Amino acid sequence: MAHPGWRNAVMEEIGRVHMLNTWTLVPRTPDMNVIGSQWLYKTKLKPNGHVEKLKVRLVGKGNHQEEGLDYLETFSPVVRTATIRIVLSVAISKGWNLKQLDVTNAFLHGDLKEPVYMSQPQGFVDKERPDYVCKLTKALYGLKQAPRAWFDTFSGFLIQQGFVCNKSDPSLFIYHRNGKNMVLLLYVDDILLAADDQMLMDNLLSTLNTRFLMKDLGFPKYFLGIEIEQTTEGLFIHQSAYAEDVLHQANMSTCNPMPTPLPTTLDTLQEDLFPEPTYFRSIAGKLQYLTISRPDIQFAVNFVCQRMHEPTVGDFGLLKRIMRYVRGTCSMGIHIRKQADMILSGFCDSDWSGCRETRRSTSGICTLLGSNLISWSAKRQDTVSGSSTEAEYRALTAAAREISWLSYLLRDLGIHQMDPTLLQCDNLSAVYLSANPALHKRSKHFENDWHYIREQVALGHIETQHISAKDQLADIFTKPLPRRQFEELRNKLGVSFLPTPSLRGNMGNRTMGLSATAHQIAKPSGSAHMIQRRETTKQSNGFVYGKEELKRDAKSPSWESLEPHSTTKQDTLRKTTREAPEPDRRNNTRRNLRSHHRSTKAKLRSGSEHQNADSESPQTPTASLILQSRVTSLGSKPPPEQI
Repeated sequence: MAHPGWRNAVMEEIGRVHMLNTWTLVPRTPDMNVIGSQWLYKTKLKPNGHVEKLKVRLVGKGNHQEEGLDYLETFSPVVRTATIRIVLSVAISKGWNLKQLDVTNAFLHGDLKEPVYMSQPQGFVDKERPDYVCKLTKALYGLKQAPRAWFDTFSGFLIQQGFVCNKSDPSLFIYHRNGKNMVLLLYVDDILLAADDQMLMDNLLSTLNTRFLMKDLGFPKYFLGIEIEQTTEGLFIHQSAYAEDVLHQANMSTCNPMPTPLPTTLDTLQEDLFPEPTYFRSIAGKLQYLTISRPDIQFAVNFVCQRMHEPTVGDFGLLKRIMRYVRGTCSMGIHIRKQADMILSGFCDSDWSGCRETRRSTSGICTLLGSNLISWSAKRQDTVSGSSTEAEYRALTAAAREISWLSYLLRDLGIHQMDPTLLQCDNLSAVYLSANPALHKRSKHFENDWHYIREQVALGHIETQHISAKDQLADIFTKPLPRRQFEELRNKLGVSFLPTPSLRGNMGNRTMGLSATAHQIAKPSGSAHMIQRRETTKQSNGFVYGKEELKRDAKSPSWESLEPHSTTKQDTLRKTTREAPEPDRRNNTRRNLRSHHRSTKAKLRSGSEHQNADSESPQTPTASLILQSRVTSLGSKPPPEQI
């Protein structure tokens, strides 16, 4: 290998493998199922696109494994995205410390329960025992049971340290002891840690380093492809880098943006099959991951993903429209603000018979913790609904299940919902059915599981309430909307751009600060009055300057030396003319010229008549005297640019 960077990466990988005693060499027997091995090379990039490092991984060929012989169980739980948003919201509201951790070669720490044999890696064959094979004692990357082995090893270690595996989300580990709290989220080898005590967090880090190769990444900034920004109000999570990458892969980085992800009418679509369905599925799958921080495209992505099996040319046109909408809103995300009262609430809605092929309805739900959006969903219902009430009733049940799960999760985090959770729906009949066990011909065929919402209302866990359709936040998850309505609901959900700091800052606060500063540095002289008048003029013209410029103006010799007794009429007129707004200054100049021009003509006419009557009179005005009087009355000739 000629490149020194790749060569060093290979040596680093094989060094970790030997350090962790990943295998032992044993003689090969005929009854062994020996799998192969290979090296994988990857250039790891930062969110801004710069090269972070060259990464090499030794993997086993898991496609050669046989079920029942080389592995039994392969399932490994991963944390839900709603859990991540809940933990971040609770941590920000309670002022907890946040930290991101990364485990180096995480799978190599997992202990294997089944015997797995692998050929020696290429380039590192033992010269004394070239015919031997590697008997794996640790889970190597590429094995089917590697994620489960790593999760079992790491979760067992956390339980020994006093953590409790959460029942609502098995990837969430909670620590409560002596009034101190700590929460750990595990997603494969990425860890998000939150604690209310810094010393408790440091002790855990030192304990983890004794067992695993941990890397402290500090405050989370890039977690699972999600970028986390700190703001004055809390956190802002977005996927700008991922969205740019998706646009680049689709060759749409320079496309024209669209205001909405889908048109309001979806009936006029071309029915010809799209010639490259694999490309369609690839882009649609990437957009699905983008919905982690973009609820505004949830329905649109769900709509095109329902056509992945046989996409048409019209479906590809809709997919491109979504990409064009993403192009104009790449930096959008959701805010997670600090909440005083963390009260859970929900919205649900449905679009009755919205699917034109199957006539099934679409359920849309969203839940909020305070004002922070926690979870959302847009899903087509399993069967056809006979009425809009039936469709809304199913959406109520789906929302009730989501609220119950979130309530259990919040309870384990120490946040109890003392009052019934408010679930709002815009269908009055569905709200009535949820609170009254009415049975008639339109509801007698409802399945028993649909009545879960009725049970939760009877137990006092959920309270349903009717709202108007214009206040229904979940409407954005059920159907395509016009631009104005779409943008209003998007803003209400908290989806917006990252608030970038402006050089002018907050207009209201800056103006108040300017006034206070002007009063503090003002002197009982003409300079103070001129400073205040200049400040008023700048604000009236729509420009507000900072404190530094005001201080610079106050210290300027031209302003500091200006006193009332030394102010001339010419200086005063020049200052007044310069401080007036541009349109007023031009109008005043034209008006003054016209008036003086008329007066000059009148005086010349009267002087001419008087001169004819008495040519010897010494009081006859001349043109030079009139112009001189005009200049004296004006104080100075206006600059050419003001005429």
